[in-house]
Amino acid sequence: DLIVHVRDITHPETILQKATVLSVLKNLNLPSHLLDSMVEVHNKVDLIERYKPTEENALAISALHGHGLEELKEEIEKKILTATGKKILTVNVNLEGPQLSWLYKEATVQEVEVMPEDGTARVKVIIGSSAFGRYKNLFPN
Repeated sequence: DLIVHVRDITHPETILQKATVLSVLKNLNLPSHLLDSMVEVHNKVDLIERYKPTEENALAISALHGHGLEELKEEIEKKILTATGKKILTVNVNLEGPQLSWLYKEATVQEVEVMPEDGTARVKVIIGSSAFGRYKNLFPN
């Protein structure tokens, strides 16, 4: 669904390495949308003082120090959701019913926050449009 190209930005041949990777990817006859949506990641920015990517849409990270990893995670999530046509939603479910079990089978459950006082839960899920339509038909409330 997505290509993430991570480069050691401190390597003296980093530009040549990028060109080589892009050439190999193009020769694999991958769908053009994969190449167009590729996430470019510049790693080891902690080794270059005040590093700013000159390439459009490149993300600067330091895996060693954790710099930029949250932005990278958000970008990957956004692109994967776009590529797969899925959404992240929070739904309220009655814990006495079958909704939570259905969501575990038909979606990707990320978080469950139980409200014991009223027997419900807030459930954060990644779900496709058709699955969410089925969910609304099965559980209209």
